[in-house]
Amino acid sequence: MYSSYGELCTEVYDLSKPLGYSYGDVEYYIERLSDIRGNVLEIGCGSGRVLIPLLQAGISIDGLDHSDAMLDSCRKRCKQLDLSPVLIKAEMHDFALKCQYDAVIIPAGSFQLIEGRELANLTLERIYSSLLPGGRLIMDLFIPTDLTLSLPITKTWTTANDEVIVLEDKRIELNVLEQKIVSLLKYEKWHNGNLINSELQRLPLSWYGCYEFEMLLEKNGFQETTVSADYHYLNKPTVAGQMITFEAIKAK
Repeated sequence: MYSSYGELCTEVYDLSKPLGYSYGDVEYYIERLSDIRGNVLEIGCGSGRVLIPLLQAGISIDGLDHSDAMLDSCRKRCKQLDLSPVLIKAEMHDFALKCQYDAVIIPAGSFQLIEGRELANLTLERIYSSLLPGGRLIMDLFIPTDLTLSLPITKTWTTANDEVIVLEDKRIELNVLEQKIVSLLKYEKWHNGNLINSELQRLPLSWYGCYEFEMLLEKNGFQETTVSADYHYLNKPTVAGQMITFEAIKAK
């Protein structure tokens, strides 16, 4: 019924967040991974906004994502830059890898796309299994501050081929008890006044309290958890809405 990070979504993502675009996370992850001598895995790598700059910084990193369109875009970008990372098609909560990693990263709140605590726990189990003993998990979460249903928000982008992509974003569900928001995203591509493509995407977003997520990490075997805000290491979060980075270690 719904698409999930399809071709139009990927095209909008690449137009609105081109290669080199950073929230501060690209520089932060390069710094935090600077002492890693082995391999890193990015879960939710998308079209390579974070993965490609990390490769260019000399970090050996593979990517995992469930979207064919996003992975295709990432491959094309990497080929243009003479980069050849391992890219894996899989769901965050359902992957089995042949090797283990020295670090796993999930930037920009991508973990929050997982619906339900059961799948969230399963994802953390998968990540724990994919790490070498002493390996590190680094991931970003945020707590939304606008907890209301809203009118549709419309945005447009013009492509290099003089096509117009229109995105209508409407929040259709808010469940504070389950800590979940659901939005409906409608993408349309137009050329000379004619509709040539469209996609409809259901976008869930879950959120976690700081202490809650620290306990989830502990439950799944992680140790030595640190919490940092707005990409300043060990800068404690003080208000909702900040990007919060959790870092934890798999027991040796």
